[in-house]
Amino acid sequence: MSCTGHSYGELMSGAEDTGLNLATVWETVADIQPTRPALIHGERVTTWGEFDSRAARLAGHLDARGIGHGDNVALYLHNCPEYLESTHAVFKVRAATVNVNYRYLESELLYLFENSESVAIIFDAAFAERVDSIRGQLDRVRTFICVGADEVNLVPDWAVSYDEVVATTEAMDRIERSDQDLWLLYTGGTTGSPKGVMWPHSSLLQTAAATFAVVKRPIPTSVDEVADALRAFADLKKWVKLLPAAPLMHGTSAITALGVLCAGGTVVTLTSRSFDADELWHAVQANRVSQLTIVGDAFAKPMLQSLEEAAAAGQPFDISSLRVVLSSGVMWSKESKDAIHDWTSATLADSLGSSEGVGFATSVSRRGSSVSTARFVLGPNAGVFTDDGRRVMPGSGERGLLAVGGAIPIGYYNDPAKSAETFRTFEGRVWSVPGDFAEVEADGTIRLLGRGSACINTAGEKVYPEEVEEALKSHPGVRDANVVGVPDDKWGSAVHAVVSLAAGTWLAGTDSQAIEATLINHCREQLSGYKCPKVIHLVDEVERGPNGKPDYKWAFTAATGSASQR
Repeated sequence: MSCTGHSYGELMSGAEDTGLNLATVWETVADIQPTRPALIHGERVTTWGEFDSRAARLAGHLDARGIGHGDNVALYLHNCPEYLESTHAVFKVRAATVNVNYRYLESELLYLFENSESVAIIFDAAFAERVDSIRGQLDRVRTFICVGADEVNLVPDWAVSYDEVVATTEAMDRIERSDQDLWLLYTGGTTGSPKGVMWPHSSLLQTAAATFAVVKRPIPTSVDEVADALRAFADLKKWVKLLPAAPLMHGTSAITALGVLCAGGTVVTLTSRSFDADELWHAVQANRVSQLTIVGDAFAKPMLQSLEEAAAAGQPFDISSLRVVLSSGVMWSKESKDAIHDWTSATLADSLGSSEGVGFATSVSRRGSSVSTARFVLGPNAGVFTDDGRRVMPGSGERGLLAVGGAIPIGYYNDPAKSAETFRTFEGRVWSVPGDFAEVEADGTIRLLGRGSACINTAGEKVYPEEVEEALKSHPGVRDANVVGVPDDKWGSAVHAVVSLAAGTWLAGTDSQAIEATLINHCREQLSGYKCPKVIHLVDEVERGPNGKPDYKWAFTAATGSASQR
């Protein structure tokens, strides 16, 4: 496993290895509370004892094939108990998991498996044909493990059955591990090829600080401290039940789920292959879920519609167990947050994070308070810097790059050049700087502008798509929007918006030219003229990734396709 790059040595120098690999933490939890639920998937409940036992048997299979420290195992799965069991098993043998976007086509899968140097692939039976089509080119892979086989999707003869492995393999003995073992989180690749972000277990464990704070405990540094925290959760009856609404192959859901498991909590997953807001609320009600993770309005809006329809039908959901709704990855609008507060007293935490780091900034709202869209408070280990490393001062009007230090990844897998670009030294310490721009207001809050890689340069002015998208979505007639730059002889790049309309609003029955004029004028009320779309392209639905993030490649195709027909 390559960890080449100046950042690795700087980050790890002098760090004491606690041995608290996440597998070691989870083994401790299983020993202390073997009968408590670890995973819930529909009617299926996996106790902590079962979680650890099943993972140990899968680890035995991996170990028998020589898979261990420094190896990578790809998880090509929907949300299911096997996703987290596999993660535990891979960590047990001191290997790293690789998240796979299940929407990828053959060429994208081949790139990911090759780039990550995966030596095993654990895949859903529904994906067998796609894996088979590239299997001959995967010389490194020593075992293919098939999950969820049934009468329709059989286990192919070139793979082994996950259920059979878990039922028949002898459990691997426990071993000593390192907190510097890695977890690989591949980026979405919406503006380039996906890259594997290398997270050491020590940094992953640090991301669970808010969960341990529920019982006023610091991040554990020993097995004894893990046990002490579990006793506190039990004494106070404050175990966390998390429902990650977004896919576990997305960083928001995965990092939160791993942290909740480290605190002995329960992860509840939905059984549907695509997001179903009704199923989500039924699961919250049935399992007394205390925490949700979502990805902005792409999840929040259908959730609100489901609550409204259930109440109108005289069968409102009981969501009184909810304490926190966490969103990360895209902007979460003020309007959606305010509407959710009408239904729950839960704290709404909008967190600025990325595959390359968490804790950049947060925006926390509670019932009775109101927080503007894209307005955040910097995290304790975060800052905003100019490209030459000078800290942006509050109220200066300067734009800068968001950066976070502390418990961060150590670079990109097998990409030292890109690692050096993103993990940079400012003020004598290493920061993760993934490329998000922001302005620091006079009161110290920040206004998020957007990712520089998606920035549109129009007539010499920089336009950040997220800012324009939020202006468009603030119109009641707009359901969703993506904004892209389209090559233009006059402007260099012209701002184009791909928009879907909300059903039942007056816009939906209006002439397209009138809609375009209305929405552009609406943007002019909030934004400088150069930021407003030159062209609006109406579509039935704005396509997003399964994690709710914008698919700018699709949006560019939709915009240029429409433009060529105008």
